[in-house]
Amino acid sequence: MEEIESSLDASQYLPATTHYEAAFKQLLLNIYSCYQLMIVDNIRVPANDENTIRDRLLEYLQNTEIRQEICIISGFRFDKEVDEGTGRVDIKIININDFEEHEAYYIIECKRLDGTGVLNRNYVAQGINRFTTNYYSSHYGVNGMIGFVVAHFDIDGNMRNIGTFFHVLEKDKLYESIHRDLKLYHLMMDFSSNVI
Repeated sequence: MEEIESSLDASQYLPATTHYEAAFKQLLLNIYSCYQLMIVDNIRVPANDENTIRDRLLEYLQNTEIRQEICIISGFRFDKEVDEGTGRVDIKIININDFEEHEAYYIIECKRLDGTGVLNRNYVAQGINRFTTNYYSSHYGVNGMIGFVVAHFDIDGNMRNIGTFFHVLEKDKLYESIHRDLKLYHLMMDFSSNVI
């Protein structure tokens, strides 16, 4: 019995919230690979329509060949404009391992950024605040936002202008913010050179 007990090491297992947070962060980095392919493919996007930009991104996220060979995304389903009760989420992500648990999913809210006060305020008021006020649910305690950059500007400096609550994980690419018991990841996608 002593031999079995000494061979067990629970330190390799993450608590459930840490596991879901790590899985979501990795998923966002894989989504970023799809964005990079969009840039290589010279996908053109409008400056004033985040839904069209989101839909173009979803074309890549829902393409089996791209998911498997380039973005290395498996085990997740991406749905758009899903009713969340109080509002419609831009992207709902369901982990196939939690498919039977109807409340278990991640949410991504998409917002355009051009370095101006108007879109910066919208990023907070119609983005971050939808999570912090429980307008959107947060089953795992972690969700995300994608900032569609539609004009040339200093992304890192702009994030500091939006709020001091951002922590840089990867400059001009990935940020996090913590709001009480909720963590948000903020993924920046610079489409400024691809705007129609």
